[in-house]
This record gives sequence, structure tokens and C-alpha cells, in this order.
Amino acid sequence: MEPALQRYRVMALVVGVMLLVLVLVAVPLRYGFDVPQVSKVVSPLHGFLYIVYLVAAFDLAMRARWTAKGTVLVLLAGVVPFLSFWAERRVTAQVRAGLPL
Repeated sequence: MEPALQRYRVMALVVGVMLLVLVLVAVPLRYGFDVPQVSKVVSPLHGFLYIVYLVAAFDLAMRARWTAKGTVLVLLAGVVPFLSFWAERRVTAQVRAGLPL
């Protein structure tokens, strides 16, 4: 279970950082300063990394036997700024304690 948890943790942090870069840097540059180059790189990169996050989170969900509701909530955590950081901490605590999510 620990390797699946580590994969999930890494991807949650990476996706969270990329989402913050997208929302706080790339989008303002694109729409506020007419500099679309950063968004053209960060947007697809975040999209690809989010898919990897989904795979890692789903793998952990299956191994830890999460409920459908818990699984869906964790999967959606990668699309709300800052939420993936909070979800990662909560998931890590729950999995290490052997509690269901």
C-alpha cells in the first residue's frame, strides 16, 4: 500500500503546484497582459499530469478500498486550487491509520 500512497502523494503535490501556476501565473498573463505562451505550455502539461494523478489516486482507492464517494472527491481534488494539498494530507493520514475514506 505504501508505494501506491507515495505515487498518489507525489502526483497530488505536482498537480496542486501546476494548478496554482496555471491559475495564478499563466491565466493572468494570458488574459491580463496578452502573453499566451505560458498558458500554452502550462495548460496541456497540467492536463496530462492531472490524468496521471487520476490513475495514481484511483489505484490507491482500489487498494485501500475507498467508498465511491470518497474516491470521486479525491479525484476531483486536482481541479480546485489548494484542495489537492488538503486532500493529500487527509488521505495520507486516513490510509496510514487504516481507516476508510
